[in-house]
Amino acid sequence: MRQILAPSGELLMEPPCDIETTKRLYWAMVESRTYDRKCTALQKQGRLATYAPLLGQEAAQVGSAAALRSDDWMVATYRDAAAMWMQGYGWDLLILGRTGDERGGSPRSTVNVLPPSITVGAHMIHAVGLSWAEQLKGSDRIAMTYFGDGATSEGDFHEAMNFAAVYKTGTVFVCQNNGYAISMPRSAQTATETIAEKADGYGMPGDLVDGNDVMAVYAAATAAVERARAGEGPTLIEAVTYRVGPHTTNDDPHRYRSLDEEHRALANDPLERVRLYLASAGAWDEEWQQRLDEKSAESLEAAVATAESLEPLTKQEVIEGMFSSPTPALRDQIGEG
Repeated sequence: MRQILAPSGELLMEPPCDIETTKRLYWAMVESRTYDRKCTALQKQGRLATYAPLLGQEAAQVGSAAALRSDDWMVATYRDAAAMWMQGYGWDLLILGRTGDERGGSPRSTVNVLPPSITVGAHMIHAVGLSWAEQLKGSDRIAMTYFGDGATSEGDFHEAMNFAAVYKTGTVFVCQNNGYAISMPRSAQTATETIAEKADGYGMPGDLVDGNDVMAVYAAATAAVERARAGEGPTLIEAVTYRVGPHTTNDDPHRYRSLDEEHRALANDPLERVRLYLASAGAWDEEWQQRLDEKSAESLEAAVATAESLEPLTKQEVIEGMFSSPTPALRDQIGEG
């Protein structure tokens, strides 16, 4: 397993980025965790319909998304808010979508990020299609897609991987192996020792990385993106991480895993190892951390205010947003006021 930054904050090899870049990655992880905590609280207050926490997976998302250009495509899932935000999808829209408002799925036209996919695995095919289209146009824009270990049991995973390899599309597949497909543990998910080795069966490289090591993820993603952009085809990255929280806020993870397991995972906090590294390099102190925390909190409060300030859609807007020619029954409903 590729690892560059140990949990102790010690460098195991030459880092793929300088201190300033590492500080930016750390800031992004801090803000992502602030978003996660805020959304968890909002759901408990009844202000969001449901929420899928990303706590513990910040490095896997931030490190991979940081390798992209702003015009590259991203196709992600319901748990990948940090990656989507890195690629330009606003916190306010991500929050709005979680309230059930479809306007949360409409980022500005310059953001090449599809709305978060709820269906497990199907979105990977869209990522392959986007990267293939760019290839046919002669563009070097690529697509990165995210999914969990459970999605590798779906037929869509096979179809996407096979098509991408055959046509050498510029697709980077990022599997966040967080240990569980809801309640099913990774050990029961597949007979292979790793998910990364599945790449061999399709004729593409597979890279196994410590998903809690933002430097290792960044290095692996950078190499995969460069390969895709050069027309050399797709790559599968398996980022081994851990879903610290529940599958969603409707889930009780203690029905299928122990508190001891969660405590061991918390000891492998992806943010803490970067903080320790920056502190040892003289690039972190309490004052800077406080500024990061305060700015992130302000950013999220502003996003919540924006999302909650929108007037609810009228019945007519809901219907006309779905139908170019409403049926007679729907027209009657519009007329009911």
